[in-house]
Amino acid sequence: MHSFPAEFADLLTRRGRLILDGRAPEVGGALADPRRCFVTIDGAIDRGKAEGCRRLLDRHLWPTLTTLAAPIPPESITGQTRNYQERLRKTARVRTAMLERRGSKAWQAAERIGLVAMLGSPTFRQFTEVIAGRTLDRRLGRQVLCYRPGDYAGPHTDHHPEDARAAGGYLDVHLTFSSQAVAHHYLVYARDGHFSEMVDVNTAGGVTIYRLPFWHYTTPLVAKAGQARQARRWVVLGTFLYA
Repeated sequence: MHSFPAEFADLLTRRGRLILDGRAPEVGGALADPRRCFVTIDGAIDRGKAEGCRRLLDRHLWPTLTTLAAPIPPESITGQTRNYQERLRKTARVRTAMLERRGSKAWQAAERIGLVAMLGSPTFRQFTEVIAGRTLDRRLGRQVLCYRPGDYAGPHTDHHPEDARAAGGYLDVHLTFSSQAVAHHYLVYARDGHFSEMVDVNTAGGVTIYRLPFWHYTTPLVAKAGQARQARRWVVLGTFLYA
């Protein structure tokens, strides 16, 4: 596999095509239900093609990534003056590239391997609209993340009240391409005010669509024994505002 396909549809299995065509009622319009925050879909992306995508990301995008490290600030403890006064900002450690500036090395690498075009393809937006149950803006944000052993994202909401277009909610689409060296990586999310729910997001070619904001975090990635160097979970991310 030398590049991502020009159309997202060309990564899909038969089940993925059924979803794209609106012929999978179990997921069609799922995020129109206000009780649901996200949908995870396995088996929509062809496994062989997913492995090809992962290899492309390893070869071409890895050198362009920067490390995002937002540790727990010491003053979150030393600054306390009363019991149970804890306040924790979003913490994280992950390798990433925002695909926004055309002149950046990450954009150029993503463009060379067809990733920019695929994320902008009509079938990528159509697939997301089927799950969302509503029309989305034709523009989108693009980002690539790569989790290594110990990488995580702490509790956060992804709420942007200062952005008029995003304040009322928006969608993130995660395409996951994990290596076989990853043992597990979980998304923990809140239900009825408690972090009581957990789902495995370590997939070779999974799709997760989030209706944000809501409280969630990702656990530290864990590698299989003796395979830490090969353990990576890639996330290709598209962000859609509502039309």
